[in-house]
Amino acid sequence: MKAVILAGGLGTRLAEETDVRPKPMVEIGDRPILWHIMQIFAHYGIREFVVALGYKGEVVKDYFLRHQRLNGDMTVDLASGTVTREGNGVVDWQVSLVDTGFSTMTGGRLKRVENTVRDSGTFILTYGDGVANVNVCALVAFHRAHGRLATITAVRPPARFGTMTFDGDRVIEFQEKPQLGEGWINGGFFVMEPGVFEYLDGDACVLEGEPLERLARDGELMAYRHDGFWQCMDTLRDKRRLEEMWAQGCAPWKIWL
Repeated sequence: MKAVILAGGLGTRLAEETDVRPKPMVEIGDRPILWHIMQIFAHYGIREFVVALGYKGEVVKDYFLRHQRLNGDMTVDLASGTVTREGNGVVDWQVSLVDTGFSTMTGGRLKRVENTVRDSGTFILTYGDGVANVNVCALVAFHRAHGRLATITAVRPPARFGTMTFDGDRVIEFQEKPQLGEGWINGGFFVMEPGVFEYLDGDACVLEGEPLERLARDGELMAYRHDGFWQCMDTLRDKRRLEEMWAQGCAPWKIWL
């Protein structure tokens, strides 16, 4: 199964970081958030990736070109110039890097990778700026059980501020940045069938607009409810929160060893 990652947006709300690189290449720890997302999928045995590029796509390409050269052990024969790579640190991912246009919208980017994805059957789609501890095997099993064209992972967004419960003016409970108990939002981590491509039309197509609305009207969109950790990286505040969790060794999305 292939995982498509949308990695072409401008990331304007994170301009402090994205002036020089696309948002999926903003680092959490010493690795791009794109790497973290791919590690989540690789943990569940998904090692074929299609990365839909746009804004500063050359930065993503350069990262993967350098990845194999700079990671893992190697032996260099200085006389012949032969390089022998060792297994340690080398990952067995196949990554297709597809230019999908600078201004193309989310549905348009997905449509542009149709030829790379369609023949493989069921595929996963997510955004290049969000991490979660979603059980991908359970998500895929849920999708296959209902037999519709698309599954969306529904999440409860984290609150931006702490909450308090009062007894008069006395605070009797304080909870720092709890997960909201009401409402579900689009958390990415879709599972889709190739039939979804029939709902997409042109570069201006916004996946979250007419395509998902039509799929819902046609009874072809199901929701997998994820009550666990989920966090997107829309702002510098979000980035710092993820950095802090990673630095403290308590990153819930780090499900790999």
